[in-house]
Amino acid sequence: MKKNILIVEDHELTRFGLKTTFEGVDYIGEIFEADSAENAIEIFNNNNIDIVIMDLGLPNMNGIEASEKIRSSNKDVKIIILTSHNDEKEVLNSLKAGANAYCSKEINPQRLVQVVQSVADGAAWFDPSIAHIVLKASSGALSFETVDNAKKYDLTAREAQILKLMTEGYSNMEIAQILVISINTTKAHVASILQKLEVDDRLQAALKALKNKIV
Repeated sequence: MKKNILIVEDHELTRFGLKTTFEGVDYIGEIFEADSAENAIEIFNNNNIDIVIMDLGLPNMNGIEASEKIRSSNKDVKIIILTSHNDEKEVLNSLKAGANAYCSKEINPQRLVQVVQSVADGAAWFDPSIAHIVLKASSGALSFETVDNAKKYDLTAREAQILKLMTEGYSNMEIAQILVISINTTKAHVASILQKLEVDDRLQAALKALKNKIV
């Protein structure tokens, strides 16, 4: 099923480049554009949008505030932050606002297409340059005990392998392709991992795995 995307960026040239990047991509349906947070919220509320690519440095209302408002009206929307800054406060506030991915504007266009696909499939992705900030956020937002490895959680070798791929931002479909297993088998393993780690979603599983060195 194709996904409708909203690009929120106040710089016209950058917005044009992003739109061009996604035109013709097989999983993308309609492409909407907004040059401000206020415009983005209005467009989002009046259209069926699955994915939002959000710039943080917007005039008036910033991208974090806009993300919070969009998330409050639709908890299923996928929000991808695209910014030229890796400020710790911005990263943490983006996480709190419900961002599914945090990308640098220097990301390769084709890599961004892959990231958006992964997020659409349920994965979380964060630029490697902010990994330490994400881990710091996990220690503040989530209370996890320290463990040495996967054994404490009774993860099988295959589950540990899949969990490692989850921490690297791979979607279920990508994991299935890498391990040469069916998508249904992958989904069953992921469900088992979430249950064993006692977390609600893939992002929490990845954070818990990284923080506690489970994989």
